Amino acid sequence: MGCASSKQFKRAPRHEDAALLAKETTFSLDEVKALYELFEKISYSIFKDGLIHKEEFQLALFRNSNRKNLFADRIFDLFDLKRNGVIEFDEFVRSLQIFHPDTPMADKIAFAFRLYDLRGTGSIEREELKEMVLAILSESDLLLSDDAVEQMVDQTFTEADLNGDGRIDPDEWKALTSTNPALLKYMTLPYLK
Repeated sequence: MGCASSKQFKRAPRHEDAALLAKETTFSLDEVKALYELFEKISYSIFKDGLIHKEEFQLALFRNSNRKNLFADRIFDLFDLKRNGVIEFDEFVRSLQIFHPDTPMADKIAFAFRLYDLRGTGSIEREELKEMVLAILSESDLLLSDDAVEQMVDQTFTEADLNGDGRIDPDEWKALTSTNPALLKYMTLPYLK
């Protein structure tokens, strides 16, 4: 089962490959074909090998392939489903579907949780939340004092860590996102439809 490797997608995905991806995701066949055009543009931006490398991914997201970015690294790692250091076309489509307007909110919540769970422990620790807040602030060119960042992290943990164990588990994350929907604001990209 599974899709042909991206090496076989030299020009455009074969109809049956695109059809399979459309069947297995929230994308239509036409959307999968349009995503291939985007994939091709990204995957040939630096290395020209039909695979998206981390530098190409970062260049596509932030117009900079050299600047270290925790947020981009985390999304890349979550998109790299095969854990081989590159994103193939099938991974690209399957991963992008999380941002599709028709993807269930529960899936978006779970993805966002994994994004913040930097160490993959199944819970978000205070330091992980702080790292992500700092990365997001840096990308937004927002400068907050250390005290303001600490206060933001403390307030989030006070609200989210319902059982007081010093970590945010998936159920606590779900509760936090239900009372703070802005946390999921960027989990839906309307133009994907």
